[in-house]
Amino acid sequence: MEIPIIRIGNSKGFRLSKTLIEKYNIKDKVELILEKGYLILKPISSPRKGWETAFKQMNEQGDDQLLFNDVFENENLEEWI
Repeated sequence: MEIPIIRIGNSKGFRLSKTLIEKYNIKDKVELILEKGYLILKPISSPRKGWETAFKQMNEQGDDQLLFNDVFENENLEEWI
């Protein structure tokens, strides 16, 4: 694919089509990798982004209870001491 280099203020850059942005799930940033004469753009994903807020909301709503006990009845904890 050939794309033009455009002027952006005192710098130069290029535009990615909406199709490419959606296909590769590009959000606000990409990682630029320089490798063996190539420029590689890699989408930066933040899979846990927003978890802190979600967990706080769960706590406020009382929806953060354990689904099962964290210690089982037949568990021997002495072997870990």
